[in-house]
Amino acid sequence: MTRTAITRLGLTDFRSYDRAEIALDGRPVYLVGPNGAGKTNLLEAVSFLIPGRGLRAASLAEVGLRAPGEPLGRAWAVSATLSSGEEETHLGTGVDQPGASRRLVRLEGEPVPPGRLAELVRQVWLTPAQDRLFLEGAAERRKFFDRLVFADAPIHAAHVGAYEKAMRERLKLLTDGPPDTAWLDALEARMAEAGALMALSRARTLSALQAEIDSRGERPFPQAKLSLSGAWEQMAAEDASPDQIGEALVRALAVARDRDAAAGRSLTGPHRGDLAVIHLEKDRPAAECSTGEQKALILNLVLAQAARLARSSGPAPILLLDEVAAHLDARRRVALFDEIEAVGLQAFLTGTDAHLFEGLEGRAQGLAVEGSGISGRG
Repeated sequence: MTRTAITRLGLTDFRSYDRAEIALDGRPVYLVGPNGAGKTNLLEAVSFLIPGRGLRAASLAEVGLRAPGEPLGRAWAVSATLSSGEEETHLGTGVDQPGASRRLVRLEGEPVPPGRLAELVRQVWLTPAQDRLFLEGAAERRKFFDRLVFADAPIHAAHVGAYEKAMRERLKLLTDGPPDTAWLDALEARMAEAGALMALSRARTLSALQAEIDSRGERPFPQAKLSLSGAWEQMAAEDASPDQIGEALVRALAVARDRDAAAGRSLTGPHRGDLAVIHLEKDRPAAECSTGEQKALILNLVLAQAARLARSSGPAPILLLDEVAAHLDARRRVALFDEIEAVGLQAFLTGTDAHLFEGLEGRAQGLAVEGSGISGRG
């Protein structure tokens, strides 16, 4: 493992911050302050240090500071110094004009493609929006699981993007007509190629994650049994090759053309899969468990993935845990803090009450956030 930690974070016109410069010592960080103070905004800034749209899935225009009367969010920037072993790396990202649709990235002052960030930083996060993960539709669970896959295999995001782009074009062709058979064949071939790789990445991550959970033994967080629904993920789990999955998917898409055209949506493919989680001790689906148990199950998945990635090659992941401690009892809070420290990860945690982080005193860096101002807690 190469331990990765942020030692400096800078924000310019980002969300509620016009300017902020934070020196960090590499330990876990807990942010304390009232609701609306800007704690989650800081976590979101950190989340823009990897490719994608950040932990809120916001558009680039949304995150720019916007004063009363300003029609668009301002141009914004997030910069950081990243420590990895004995090396320091300086990186920055943002947009250079209000309303820009393309994110710029600089590494040591030189422009680079956003994908380069995935080589330097890996992140796993949990936010209050995921509290209802097991009660919402399958799309939210896919998005959550794909984020875990992406932390392990960044190329997964490109496969998902290619699949969804081809799927949109195919559906438009089917619904607007007249259907061009040759073009449909080409689009379905693209979907099949990317979809097969998506299914394989998901199946591999699920298998590795289940093995990690099983190996962790008795812990304050409930053990879980994971599975993925969907014919394509099942084929991948049964060691089908990418070509075998792709060929089966091409055939299924061709057969489904009339049905998809009538429905106005694509009814076949890995975009329809779902993540199922069973509370092992109670032998009950997560959706039937209490709110606290559901939160603990989700957190266990996140911690297991973080621990697994910390032992793999590449940078150790950074954990972003927004308002997690408030939903845990004292025993599980201490267990969470102990695990973060034992694995050796830098984590960013937020909460409204300082007493939630008493178990971190002396082994983490505390920051008070209020009115988008930041100060140390000693």
